[in-house]
Amino acid sequence: MRLFLAILFLITATPGKSQQTIPLYEGDIPGAKPGPDREISAPNELVDTVLTQVSRPTLTLFLPEKGASLPQEGPGAGRMAVIICPGGGYHALLIEREGRFVAREFNKAGIAAVVLKYRLPHDRIMEDKASGPLRDAQQAIRVVREHAAEWGIDPAKIGIMGFSAGGHLAATAGTHFDKPLIENAGSVSLRPDFMLLINPVISFTDSIGHKGSRDNLLGPSPSGEQIRFYSAELGVTEKTPPAFLVHSAEDVVVPPENSLYFYRALRNHHVPAAIHLYGRGEHGFLTAPDFEEWFGRCLYWLRTWQEEQDRAG
Repeated sequence: MRLFLAILFLITATPGKSQQTIPLYEGDIPGAKPGPDREISAPNELVDTVLTQVSRPTLTLFLPEKGASLPQEGPGAGRMAVIICPGGGYHALLIEREGRFVAREFNKAGIAAVVLKYRLPHDRIMEDKASGPLRDAQQAIRVVREHAAEWGIDPAKIGIMGFSAGGHLAATAGTHFDKPLIENAGSVSLRPDFMLLINPVISFTDSIGHKGSRDNLLGPSPSGEQIRFYSAELGVTEKTPPAFLVHSAEDVVVPPENSLYFYRALRNHHVPAAIHLYGRGEHGFLTAPDFEEWFGRCLYWLRTWQEEQDRAG
């Protein structure tokens, strides 16, 4: 696996650029049904590029140039890295606005970023559509951690970020890291070191859950056990990673209670967390708050978290 990805890294590299795309899995994709690749990439005037019918998961690496601004000090030899899960209600991926664009902004701050193009659940392409995205997220964490030295990343500073339904995936990866759905012969830790959750879907309960995301992932009639497993606020423990959350009080698509309930669960289990609830702004922050506003707060939180990790040694 290591040699396979190293060769692909070189083959797909663009001269003069630090961006490469590699398959998430070597060989067969676990849990996949055979069939053609029907992925569709379509322009969208609001969010730039939207992917649908994703069945071939990939990782796109964005590695910062030397001299980027965020200091990389302390015992870790590599840089911090963020695995980014775009949103789209488990029906689509906003791959540019909530993926590649954000990755480039992290690079400007000296942070490595990895955009996860995860499979979109569908019975046509998956044996168990509910587990497909989480399996991909766990695999992404494993691959990045296994290849941290090659990519100049500190294996103890690998976090996961998600927007909307991608936030649900990130939070699920953070609360169920101890329930592996992938082959992990080397027992690589699947726990993200932190979570960055942007207007996230957290709960699949009837009161505050996003029905579209729940239906797309679990189907129209999920069991009580499935709802509990995929409601991240119910899976928090003292071992859940620290989290940074952002939401708008005006969000009518994914109620802000999703972030508020998760924040409260984290606090109740003594997990470090920060939340920023803006009074204005729609779901996805299309007009407010400005990207620079919430992203600046995100970078500040990451810088503070990194300093605490370095002091702890």
